[in-house]
Amino acid sequence: MEIISNIPQIEITDLSKIVETRATAVITGDRAWNAVGSLVKLPVVVQAEPYTADINFLNTLAEGLPEQVEVVYGIGGGLACDVAKYIASKNNLPSVIIPTALSVDGFFTSIVAVRRDGTVQYENTGSAEKVIIDWEIVSSAPAHIRGTGITEILSMTTGLLDWRYAAERKKNTPQERYQPWAAQIAAGIAQQAYKIAKGVGEGRVDALRNLLDLICLEVQLTNQLGHNRPQEGSEQYFAYAIEPKASLGADVPYSDLVGPGILIAAALHKQSINPIRDTLQSAGVRLGQLRPDDIVDTLRDLPDYVRRHDLPYSIVHDMDIEDAETRAQLAETGLDLNSERPL
Repeated sequence: MEIISNIPQIEITDLSKIVETRATAVITGDRAWNAVGSLVKLPVVVQAEPYTADINFLNTLAEGLPEQVEVVYGIGGGLACDVAKYIASKNNLPSVIIPTALSVDGFFTSIVAVRRDGTVQYENTGSAEKVIIDWEIVSSAPAHIRGTGITEILSMTTGLLDWRYAAERKKNTPQERYQPWAAQIAAGIAQQAYKIAKGVGEGRVDALRNLLDLICLEVQLTNQLGHNRPQEGSEQYFAYAIEPKASLGADVPYSDLVGPGILIAAALHKQSINPIRDTLQSAGVRLGQLRPDDIVDTLRDLPDYVRRHDLPYSIVHDMDIEDAETRAQLAETGLDLNSERPL
């Protein structure tokens, strides 16, 4: 039987109007709870603040959930909400997501990104029961995370290029075959990111609402296809590979990793970098958070990394970091400013 997942119900409301009667487990972080905790009326049984999406850690949390818990709330960013969905799924409970920023598309997906065997893998948890959006909370989040889910939309720019690249080399599986109609829709969604970036960066609610709509369309398109190829390619692989170096045990905003990855993937596909860079920065995405040495080391290892983890075919499978043309393309990103170890 084939099942096509749906996005969860979305409620746009003042959080102070939410009253939960079910015994609740809360998964959150310090900043998110400080912003939201006094507003929501939750009968909290247990509260946890996860620091990693490592699969063993998640299983420990899931196994330790008190029996009286009836619903799991994820409050905050992508990590808290992924953990909430995972714990709820493992205990056959509903989850409710309250984003404090539009930082990722994972709030609306039926999967969560876990860390296993040195890379990101996806676990099917089903969608949350609902996602609750309070624009006052979201619009007041720090600019570097507030609307950085725009990277999920811009990832379609490079994800589509990798999907077509794989198709031209007959490297897509039958389940992930290239479909021009889907590519055309995805390209149209991606184009809208360039139009709303400035408003997103300014925290304007109208632009953030547009971003919400685009993220939901992106998620539903990949739900219909049953895979993420239009939206996930070498830009994400770079983010997966550099994450352990960048985080060193700390939670690093997704956009700090994948934003530079989008520039790298675009450069490899010989796309114009400046419009993409300008759009990312206008939306609040930080591009200077990664150490140049880590970027270089990650790129050198990336072709082996994608093969080692059997990731869907992309341009980095064929990348030769020692090739002069490749090095010149990557230099266009402006990410490596270390003259002692140029790309």
